[in-house]
Amino acid sequence: MSNTLLQLYDLSKKYGNLTAVNKLSLTIEKGKVYGLLGPNGSGKSTTLGMVLNVVNSTSGSFQWYEGKLTTHQALKKIGAIIERPNFYPYMSALQNLILICKIKQCSSDCIEEQLKLVNLWDRRNSNFSTFSLGMKQRLAIAAALVNKPDLLILDEPTNGLDPEGIHQIRKLIITIAEQGTTILLASHLLDEVEKVCSDVIVLKNGVKFYEGAVNGLTQTHGYFEIAAENEEQLLNFLKMHSDLGKIKKENQYYHVSLEKNISTTEFSKELQKAGILLTHFSKKQPSLESQFLSLTQTKKHATPEN
Repeated sequence: MSNTLLQLYDLSKKYGNLTAVNKLSLTIEKGKVYGLLGPNGSGKSTTLGMVLNVVNSTSGSFQWYEGKLTTHQALKKIGAIIERPNFYPYMSALQNLILICKIKQCSSDCIEEQLKLVNLWDRRNSNFSTFSLGMKQRLAIAAALVNKPDLLILDEPTNGLDPEGIHQIRKLIITIAEQGTTILLASHLLDEVEKVCSDVIVLKNGVKFYEGAVNGLTQTHGYFEIAAENEEQLLNFLKMHSDLGKIKKENQYYHVSLEKNISTTEFSKELQKAGILLTHFSKKQPSLESQFLSLTQTKKHATPEN
């Protein structure tokens, strides 16, 4: 079987005049943790709904396992959580998972393993109604894993959780990935994607702006944060320097993007030689958030307009 699990070809979804997903093409390969990243309303949930056959596409197509399996066949090899955890409240965690196995027509032999993985084995006989939101979410992940899926799809898995619950879910995602399960995680949280994903697909208004490695999105030479006693002299020097890019002032400091990798020691010597007396100087990397904003505000997407 191929390493390619899922491919989308110009997939679109319209609701009347609203285009929720606009000619989206992407590929999901085995062994990675993908972040489907974008603000609320960017088309993440609609995209997941289409490939899981719960939302009908308007145009375009998708295929599982390079077309070797039908969607119905492929979904037996997929685990997904795209809504709030929904179990029978007055049945125990164990009883709920046994029922899930019957529905999925898979063996219940791995229930113990999955409940231990999500740290709920000790609460296996407790009713679902007694669980906290974080425990409910972890039980949902256990339920999505009972059929030993090739791909686990999670839609905003940390929504509404407290910091401890968020930490537990993120740690769990990393553990599941380390065990060999491919993960597709939809999130509006840049921090979440940066911490758990290897690859990212950036969506905004249903349009793809970026697809590739997370560190490719953040790949940059960084910037200098700088201030000097003689501001005019500093600014003239910065404008004339061939290895510097955009210069902007934020509060009392100049933020100067770098066109190539320059060491702070090397640059400091140049400033000293020019007679510029620094009051502040440091080299920094932009956050994933600032990269995301820069990407979606200034770059044209490659997807053709309707």
